[in-house]
Amino acid sequence: PTITGFLHLGGLRTALYNYIFAKKHQGTFILRVEDTDQNRVVPGAAEGIEDMLDWAGIPPDESPGRGGPAGPYVQSLRLELYGRASAALLDSGAAYRCFCSPQRLQLLRRDALRSQQTPRYDNRCRHLTPTEVAQKLSQGLDFVIRFRLEKGVEPFQDLVYGWNKHEVAEVEGDPVILKGDGFPTYHLANVVDDHYMGITHVLRGTEWLASTSKHLLLYKAFGWEPPQFGHLPLLLNKDGGKLSKRQGDIFLERFAQDGFLPEALLDIVTNCGSGFTEKQMGRTLEELISQFEVGRITTHSALLDLEALPEFNRIHLTRHIENQGLRQKLVRELQGLVELTYGDQQVDPDVLENEYVERVLLLRKGHISLLKDLVSSDYSYLWVRPSVSRQQLQTISAEVDEIGKLVLGLMTRQTAALTVEELNKDLRSLQKQTRETKYSSMMQLLRLVLSGCQHGPSVAEMMVTLGAEEVCGRIHRALSS
Repeated sequence: PTITGFLHLGGLRTALYNYIFAKKHQGTFILRVEDTDQNRVVPGAAEGIEDMLDWAGIPPDESPGRGGPAGPYVQSLRLELYGRASAALLDSGAAYRCFCSPQRLQLLRRDALRSQQTPRYDNRCRHLTPTEVAQKLSQGLDFVIRFRLEKGVEPFQDLVYGWNKHEVAEVEGDPVILKGDGFPTYHLANVVDDHYMGITHVLRGTEWLASTSKHLLLYKAFGWEPPQFGHLPLLLNKDGGKLSKRQGDIFLERFAQDGFLPEALLDIVTNCGSGFTEKQMGRTLEELISQFEVGRITTHSALLDLEALPEFNRIHLTRHIENQGLRQKLVRELQGLVELTYGDQQVDPDVLENEYVERVLLLRKGHISLLKDLVSSDYSYLWVRPSVSRQQLQTISAEVDEIGKLVLGLMTRQTAALTVEELNKDLRSLQKQTRETKYSSMMQLLRLVLSGCQHGPSVAEMMVTLGAEEVCGRIHRALSS
């Protein structure tokens, strides 16, 4: 990736397919940072990308942070290598020095646009004689190095798009491969690095498909064997539009901050694409690796429906809750969320006990999409014990004590685990033992006792989640207030 910003879903998808392909074939997944355009480099972006790949569970085997046998893995640290490579192309005549000024190039561009043509370099300096080049060098003129595009490119077989070729010399001018500041362009850097790093396979975005013939001409000029290329179709919004970076809502940091699990993101970006035996929600990384076949990737754009992400997350969160080791991590995270959300209110230490928090997780498993749902206002009753006076309760029903005793009796008789269905039946039976309190009023009264709120989950659901002991404690406190 370039390090012009944070890692977004498109970059994650590309990294993920490379990771899956490498693991499927016992290969090595390499992260190499493209920072040849120094004006666009964002400080800290390289570290951020590597951190996000670690967070996503697809860490590179070799990278700027981890090192490796083919380093350095940052292109700005490999300038000597690119300099030698471009010098070799100059010596063989496959490249030449171009002395055209930025002003002349701008005029060419302006004229082309005015004529409604695609801007391209007119290859003027390609025809300079050695004497003319030596004269310009003696004058100290600035220059770049351009690669001499030749007509008659050979077709290549793309792993996704099949046989392809683009007659680049007919539609493009000779491309710059080494800029005046000594930095290479992507075209030279990626070819040189892939060769020296021993890259066998490249999976990259379809926007590079048209440039691949140009890259293959470079490999031919060097006399090197190229890797196999596979171009991944575009990742688009569900309406077919481009994923927007402007709102910041496609960057991984945003999803991590919002509490989405990395597994859910890996699942949704592969589910909307292709390359797997079947479409199914809830796949683990191991399942993705085992099901993946590069030949199954289609050329259709992948339409990403982010509105479905909470459902993907619910499935993976349920799996985390069911796994004892992962559940303990969630317990700690939830305790932190409770303290952060309700720290300025009266949070009884009992409700932060591991056993209680773990029971809440197990009982709400499958009902929540994000862990932070459990600290929303609907679930505030779990963490903040209500302060309700007998006087408030008596405005709902005069039979406060009788209802309290009936429910306390029901709770103490409960030997089996509480279920919502059974409790609903039991509460209807209890209401029939009151003299004049309607069922709706009794539920209103119990809701106030248990949560201090007028709205929220059903009373039976609250009682199941709180547990018999906590329900009894809240009733006793309300009756004695």
